[in-house]
Amino acid sequence: MASVETEHKTLDPKNHADWEVAQDAEKRMKTIYAIADEMGLTEKELLPYGHYMGKIDYRAVLKRLENKPNGKYINVTAITPTPLGEGKSTTTIGLVQGLGKRGKKSSAAIRQPSGGPTMGVKGSAAGGGRSQCIPLTPFSLGFTGDINSIMNAHNLAMVALTSRMQHERNYDDEKLEKLSGMKRLDIDSTRVEMGWVIDFCCQALRNVIIGIDGVNGQRDGYMMRSKFDIAVSSEVMAILAVAKDLRDLRERMSKIILAYDKKGNPLTTKDFEVDGAMTAWIVEAVNPNLIQTLEGQPVIVHAGPFANIAIGQSSIIADQVGLKLSEYHVTESGFGADIGYEKFWNLKCHYSGLKPDAAVVVATIRALKCHGGAPVPAPGKPLPEEYNTENVEWVAKGCDNLLHHVNIVKKSGVSPVVCINAFVTDTDAEIAKVRELCEAAGARVAVSRHWELGGEGALELADAVIAACEDETEFTPLYTWDMPARERIERVATEVYGADGVDYSVEALRKLKAIEADPKASELGMCMVKSHLSLSDIPTKKGVPTGWRLTIRDVLVFGGAGFFVPVAGAISLMPGTGSNPSFRRIDVDPDTGQVKGLF
Repeated sequence: MASVETEHKTLDPKNHADWEVAQDAEKRMKTIYAIADEMGLTEKELLPYGHYMGKIDYRAVLKRLENKPNGKYINVTAITPTPLGEGKSTTTIGLVQGLGKRGKKSSAAIRQPSGGPTMGVKGSAAGGGRSQCIPLTPFSLGFTGDINSIMNAHNLAMVALTSRMQHERNYDDEKLEKLSGMKRLDIDSTRVEMGWVIDFCCQALRNVIIGIDGVNGQRDGYMMRSKFDIAVSSEVMAILAVAKDLRDLRERMSKIILAYDKKGNPLTTKDFEVDGAMTAWIVEAVNPNLIQTLEGQPVIVHAGPFANIAIGQSSIIADQVGLKLSEYHVTESGFGADIGYEKFWNLKCHYSGLKPDAAVVVATIRALKCHGGAPVPAPGKPLPEEYNTENVEWVAKGCDNLLHHVNIVKKSGVSPVVCINAFVTDTDAEIAKVRELCEAAGARVAVSRHWELGGEGALELADAVIAACEDETEFTPLYTWDMPARERIERVATEVYGADGVDYSVEALRKLKAIEADPKASELGMCMVKSHLSLSDIPTKKGVPTGWRLTIRDVLVFGGAGFFVPVAGAISLMPGTGSNPSFRRIDVDPDTGQVKGLF
C-alpha cells in the first residue's frame, strides 16, 4: 500500500505549524487494520481503538513468533539539549521513514506524552514537521487511557495508606482487627515514602498538608505532610516500562514500598492488600499501543517515564514486539546519552536481556551553539538572533559536548551514528565542521532533513544506521549490580557525567548505607535523577563542565521497579508550569470539534 507521503505531498512544515501538517496528513492516513496487516499482526492480535489507533495483544504475538529471530535493535539518544529539545522523537520517526524508503520493514517505539509537557513547554512528543506520528490529537490528549490507569493505580495505593493511618489512630487493636481483619501495621507517619500523582506540571502541589479536620473531625483523614509528583514519575509507570509480561508486573506491584513501620521495616502494597486492585487498574495498559508515522509505518507507543526524573524508556514489551515484527526496530531514550542512554544501557537492557546493534546520537546546530557560548534559548520567547547567524566557532566548541555523548555510547560497546538534525537556518560551513570533528573521532555522521522532507530527507541517516548495525559490538554494562551502591553512583558520575567525585547529604548517606547493608541490595538497579540541561547537576553549566562534584541530596527505593534512585541537585519529581505555557494556544474549532494549537 502506498505511503501517505507518496499519495499526496503533505503541507510544507516551513509554512505551517506541526499540528496543521499532522491534521492535513490525517485526511489520508491508513486505517489501523492496514497498519496491523502490513506489520504482520493477525486479526486477533490487533485490539482496535476506533479506526486509527489500537493496542497489540503482546502475549499472542510473542508466543506465535517466539522462534523467530529478532530484527536489528537501534537506540536513539542525543546530546545535552536546550530547553526546547533537539528532536529525538522526530529523528526516531524520521529514521523509520527513511528505512521504509530503503525497503526495510521497520518500526518505532516511543513513549506516551505526559499532559504536563503537552500543556507546558515541550509539546506532545509526537515528532515534528513531516516526521510525526498520527493521529496527533488523541495521541497527545489521553490516548488509550494508559496514564489515567497508572494514576488510578498509584493513587489507590495512597488511599489504602492514608485510610489505614486514620483507622490505626482512631481504633484500639481489638476494634481495628475486628473491623478490618488485619493486625496493626504500626505505620511511622514520619516515614511515608509515597505521595500522590497528577499528570500536569503543578509546582503548587509539590508540598501539601492533607487530612485537615473538617466537619467530621478525625473521620476526615490523617493530618500529615504529603506531596504530588507528576504521573510519569510514578513507580507504577516505571514498572510498566520494565515488566516483561503481566505476571512480572503483578509480582512487582506487590513490592512497592509505601511507608515504614516504627521498627524501620518496609510496608509494601502487599501489606496493605491493595496490590491486586492496583494491578486490575492497569491490565489493559500492559498491551502496547499502535499508531503510524505520516508515511504509514508502525509506531508502538508504550509507557511514558521522563529520563531526568525516571527511567526514561518506552517499555520492554514494546521493544520485544517490535523486534519480532520488524527488520529494524528503533527505540528512543529520553534526553541526552548521559541520562536516557545510560539507563537504557545499564537498566533496561539488564531487565530485557536485549542488546542494541547501533545507537543514534541526535545533535542540532542550535544546541551546539548553545554549548559553545550562544545565549540559552528560553521556551515561549523568540529564539535569539545568534541562532540565525553563522558561527562556526561556537559550533566547534559545542562539539565538545557532542563528542562526550558519542564517547558514552562507545563506552557501552555500541557503534554510534551522529545524526545532525538539520534546521533550515543551518549553514553548510557549520554542518561541515560537525562532520569533520565527529569523523575524526571515529563516528559515522549523517545529515538528516526528515523534519523538512520526511523519509526522503532521512536516507543518509538510514544508510548510516544500516551500516552501523553490521559492526561487531561488545555491549558491556558500566557496572555490575553486586557493586556497592556508592561505587555505582561514583562510576556513573565520573565516567558518564565527567564529575571529579560525589558528595552526599547526611540523609542520602544514611539511606545508602542501609541499602548497602541489605543482603538483597544486588537485586536493585540504579536509576539516577539529574538535570537534563547539563552533564552536571547544575542546569546552567553548558558544554563539558570540569572541576565539579555531583551532589546526591536524597535516595529513593523503588522496590517494585527494582531500583534505588539517587536524587542529584535541586531537581524535583514535580515539574513546574512556566509563565507562557502551551495551553494558552490550544483551542477547539466549535464547528468541527477539531483541536488546534497542539505541537
